[in-house]
Amino acid sequence: MPTQNFGLSLIFRLELDHSKISFDKLAGLIAGWGGDVIALDMIRAGKNTSTRDVTINVPDRDHGVDMVTKLENYNGVRVINVSDRTFLVHLGGKIEVTPKTSVKNRDDLSRVYTPHVARVCEAIRDDQSKAHQLTIKRNTVAVVSDGTAVLGLKDIGPYAAMPVMEGKAMLFKHFANVDAFPICLDTKDPDEIVRTVKNIAPGFGGINLEDISSPRCFEIEDRLRKELDIPVFHDDQHGTAVVLLAGLINALRLVDKKMEDLKVVIMGIGAAGIACTKMLQAAGVKNILGVTRHGILHKDGTYENPMWTWEAQNTNPFGETGMLEDAMKGTDVFVGLSGPNVLKVDYVKTMARDPIVFAMANPTPEIQPEEAEPYVRVMATGRSDYPNQINNVLCFPGIFKGALAARAHTINEEMKLAAAQAIASVVTEDELSETYIIPSVFNSKVVEAVSHNVMQAAYDSGVARRDSHDFGSKDNF
Repeated sequence: MPTQNFGLSLIFRLELDHSKISFDKLAGLIAGWGGDVIALDMIRAGKNTSTRDVTINVPDRDHGVDMVTKLENYNGVRVINVSDRTFLVHLGGKIEVTPKTSVKNRDDLSRVYTPHVARVCEAIRDDQSKAHQLTIKRNTVAVVSDGTAVLGLKDIGPYAAMPVMEGKAMLFKHFANVDAFPICLDTKDPDEIVRTVKNIAPGFGGINLEDISSPRCFEIEDRLRKELDIPVFHDDQHGTAVVLLAGLINALRLVDKKMEDLKVVIMGIGAAGIACTKMLQAAGVKNILGVTRHGILHKDGTYENPMWTWEAQNTNPFGETGMLEDAMKGTDVFVGLSGPNVLKVDYVKTMARDPIVFAMANPTPEIQPEEAEPYVRVMATGRSDYPNQINNVLCFPGIFKGALAARAHTINEEMKLAAAQAIASVVTEDELSETYIIPSVFNSKVVEAVSHNVMQAAYDSGVARRDSHDFGSKDNF
């Protein structure tokens, strides 16, 4: 079971009156109020008073507000300032452009810029493919969003989406050494988004679409994949699907079942739900039921939502009807991409032998792991404070690293399947257990395994533009 999750870190600058309170007493009070003191810095020490920076972790914003109020009202304590460590990290943004070569004299300047750079321009003009060798294009991804489906915040707009896209760019660099730049567009018009991305594409080797609401995300990705010759990948769809499949591959090793024999229920048929359906079908699953708040989707139903219509026409081979409770009977795998607490314990009890539950709604899953644990064999969520976190960070750095290295013109199903198999393979037989079916995002083997498999799959499926004999080079380009 997880320990208490401290989600907010605050730095308090406090002045203490020594005649009224000691720091030891204060630390005890803070602990009693639900806080955890993790750092202490003396700013000024005097005979009667002292000033300290005290870093306190609290579970959430409400606890933080309560902590401020209690400290402000406590006799002998003066709150000088309160800073949120997360906000401090974001001051001025989280990323920057750093040159790869120095400019120390006029000769250096003439080579990186005018006049000698003109010869490089002419070389690319004469052979456009040299842009991959002679510019940042070969290792740079655009992280594109319109801010309409950001985390659980929904439509917050392009300005408010920037911190998330900056964070995504950081993860590309940290985990895969892929350069990425946030592009937040002040439009919701699919035509404008497609046109803008096409116009900026010459400077990028790949396009990562992020946090664009459905169903527009399908149209935007489909059009860009057809009209561009570089990989376009909507991570909210395909990243989730790839990591889900990786977890399922390992879960099946534990329960000794085969993909083709499974009955899978997917609750929540949005962008990720459709992608998970397609990925599981590509992996061999034949019996999938898509379920919404209105019930099981089936071929005889009529739906205004085009995603629901697609799901209904391409799943549910036995024509089942009813609600989630009905769908869960005899089900081997539950995949939750919906909302909090929709899966009841009584439903879980009706599942097949050795049930597998992926409850991925954030921050509150479809069922609490503590409730499901007595009745399931394998439990996974989207949260980091429980075992088996289904996290897209396991996928997108490596899949783009491999696609860029192969100079693939797309990311196809073969490459996504290869990525899922690579993630699963990182968990060895000795490590595999009900609480460890998916590796940590900090496991350094993940990106290398994924990029290698994806690169090979790009070559095998005919979408790589780089010679296969170069695939083993350390340069990767």
